[in-house]
Formats: sequence, C-alpha cells, structure tokens
Amino acid sequence: MAQDVQAPDQDQDVPSRLSVVLLSGGMDSCVCAALAARDSTPAFLHVAYGQRTEARERQAFEAMADYYGVQRRLVVQAPALAQIGGSALTDSRLAVPEAGVEEGTVPITYVPFRNAHFLAAAVSWAEVIGARRIVIGAVEQDSSGYPDCRPQYYQVFNQLIAVGTKVGGGAQGIAIDTPLIRLSKAEIVRLGLELGAPLQLSWSCYQSSERACGRCDSCRLRLQAFARAGVPDPIPYAVPFSALP
Repeated sequence: MAQDVQAPDQDQDVPSRLSVVLLSGGMDSCVCAALAARDSTPAFLHVAYGQRTEARERQAFEAMADYYGVQRRLVVQAPALAQIGGSALTDSRLAVPEAGVEEGTVPITYVPFRNAHFLAAAVSWAEVIGARRIVIGAVEQDSSGYPDCRPQYYQVFNQLIAVGTKVGGGAQGIAIDTPLIRLSKAEIVRLGLELGAPLQLSWSCYQSSERACGRCDSCRLRLQAFARAGVPDPIPYAVPFSALP
C-alpha cells in the first residue's frame, strides 16, 4: 500500500536531475536529504514497517519534506517486516538493548534484510517517475554493524538494478548513491551543519517518541557524534548519555 503520491511536475521530469531519497527521518537520512536538495530535484520516500517509533518517524519525514518544499513524496507500508519479526524494532516482546552493542556482533535491533525492501520500493518508484538516482543514508563506520549497510551490499544491488529494470544500469540507468557510507557519525553531523540540514527535525531513538531515551544504541551513537563534532544535539532527551568525544 502507498500513500501521499503527489502528481509529477512536468518541469521536474528530467532524469539527470531527479532523485529518490529514502528518508527515514533519522539523522543520516536528514543529511542525505540536504545533499539531494542541493544537487538535484528530490522526491522523498518513507517506509513504515511497524517499527516502535513509526508515527514519530513519519512526523520527522513530513517535517523535512515541508522544510525542503518537496511536493513529490511517497509513504509505503511494508507490514511484512513486522509480521516476519526477529527484531526488537518490530517485536515488542524483544527488549531494545541499552548497554551498548558488542563489537563484531549484529544486534537484536537489526531488521532482517530491511534495506532490500526499502530499495525495491525506491527502484520501482524511480522507474515510474523517471529518476536515475536513489539516495540512502547507509553508514558503515560508527554504526550498529548491520550487514545491509556495507558498501558491497550496494555494489551488488546496483548490479541487480542493471539487469532487473527496464532502464537498466550504466550512465543512463538507475543507480544507488550512498554518500555517507564511509563517513564517521561526527563527520556526518559536521556535513549536516555545513549544508544547513534541519537536524532538529530528525529523530533517531529506537524506542521513545516523546523524548529520546538517550540509552539505546541509536541514541548513544548520535550523542557521541554530536559530542565529537563539538556541538549540542538539538533534540530533547529523557536521560542523556554521557558521551565522550
């Protein structure tokens, strides 16, 4: 199911300029939105998949789309991810870890093969609206270690797009862009500030929709990033994590 599809503007249907931004509403996707708004005509895509903070993430998505004046926005429902389960983000019976994540392990907050679902929707929409670039805020460094955030994942997915779409790959085809994948979280914060990204509108907490918990892995990584960048995080926290730069 999909919601909020805006009619295309004829003067924006230029493949070299049109991009689809996968916008979760988090910090990384916020910075990707800023990059896409600077370099292209962006269309914003959000996926609701039964995550704990689904409504709050949707709120962040809409606020960012309004901030950038993006009329072409799409919200896709992906209930299968919650039905499949296996993640603390989609199954309320599983506790969200608050003690940090052991290095070299994939935490219980990993949603199995989630980004493939997101990218499939983005590629389909890109084919329909004539976009040639899909922007996603995957990050390998300073992250939770999710396997679908590694560079080789997107290299292989681009090969799939090349053989599995009408427009194909190459210079005239659709390609996934991961502009943040090799940056640290602190570098992402600094880039966001440089671009004037509305980080105050973003939401990263895994389990709270009122005030960020400050204890989950996503809050911990975000707070550390702002501390290392030397600037305060603009969103409210219930129990701030004492992050060391």
